[in-house]
Amino acid sequence: MKLDGRLGLIALACVAGTAAFAQQVYRQVDANGKVTYSDQPPSARTAQPVQGAGGGAVNSLPTDSALPYELRQVAQRYPVTLYTGNECQPCDAGRSLLSTRGVPFTEKTVQTAQDGEALQRQSGKTSLPQVSIGSQQLVGFQDSEWTRYLDAAGYPASSRLPAGYKNAPATPLVAQVKAAPPAAAAAAAPPSAPPPPPSGPTADNPAGIRF
Repeated sequence: MKLDGRLGLIALACVAGTAAFAQQVYRQVDANGKVTYSDQPPSARTAQPVQGAGGGAVNSLPTDSALPYELRQVAQRYPVTLYTGNECQPCDAGRSLLSTRGVPFTEKTVQTAQDGEALQRQSGKTSLPQVSIGSQQLVGFQDSEWTRYLDAAGYPASSRLPAGYKNAPATPLVAQVKAAPPAAAAAAAPPSAPPPPPSGPTADNPAGIRF
């Protein structure tokens, strides 16, 4: 299977070294308000991205400051999402590969019919596991294929995660909305209006007068 164009470019960049990072420009402000510019990655505490002409950041800092700088950059460009199911040995193998290699990833579980339909719309297939690396979707677990795409995206070959780092717990692909319990639904319903008084004469009102 051929790598897609975008990941292929990343693979070439890896061969050439870290040229992609050398072309980035950063603006740094020290405690005295002095502004300096550099192509070297600044610290997350003092760095501010250079603003483009339209106000957009030329290079915005990753949101997960717990990760090493270069790993954050790769995870921001090519986020990894793993799709798994219950009692799925290939899913366990895929999760183990990502965890052992130290790839930060989001895990989505596919357990309901709604989950399956959402996965079908997304990738065209419902078989598990699946993994997305950036915009590339891989169906089924193959160690060599997953490794090749992770290499091309620029993920380190061995874990560089800080000690104690944990990915977020797995969540369903389709969020389930629970129905309100009957008691709560009854309490939320507006009170019904009393029935209108009978019209015309009655035993208590022989003249049929209404006020």
